Amino acid sequence: MEDVSSLAFIKSCQQNRFPLLFVDRIVECEPGKRVKATKNFTYNEWYFPAHFEDDPNVPGFVQVECLTQVFIMTFLTLEKYRGEKTSFVSIENVRFQRKLIPGDVLEIEAHLEKFRFGVASGSVQSWVNGEPAAQAQLTVAVPSVIEKLSPPKKQS
Repeated sequence: MEDVSSLAFIKSCQQNRFPLLFVDRIVECEPGKRVKATKNFTYNEWYFPAHFEDDPNVPGFVQVECLTQVFIMTFLTLEKYRGEKTSFVSIENVRFQRKLIPGDVLEIEAHLEKFRFGVASGSVQSWVNGEPAAQAQLTVAVPSVIEKLSPPKKQS
């Protein structure tokens, strides 16, 4: 059986790579249902010097990307979809509940609520030391699945 906690497994499931891979470890995985993962924020992250020099903290877009990368693992861990490209459809009800700083370990839990015709929707929450950090409702598409289900394009 594969070690789902490993970086190699994470990279076999999704196409994000350094410096934009924001999942360090899978803690729990129920493919097609839910995933728990972590992201360790170290001071040498590429965005800290610019955001901000006197008060380094994780930018909101990085937090949203962390949440999304864990969410897509809920269905990319299924053999049928492993390694597929994904694209955003919608990001709703995003809430940032605390500032993330160097040294924080973000714990993230994502739930797949619906996955039909190549479109996945669900919720994701995160915490640092049990304190809520961020949450969102996400809808993400798997373009290759949608292409297969779409009618053929007419020739001009």
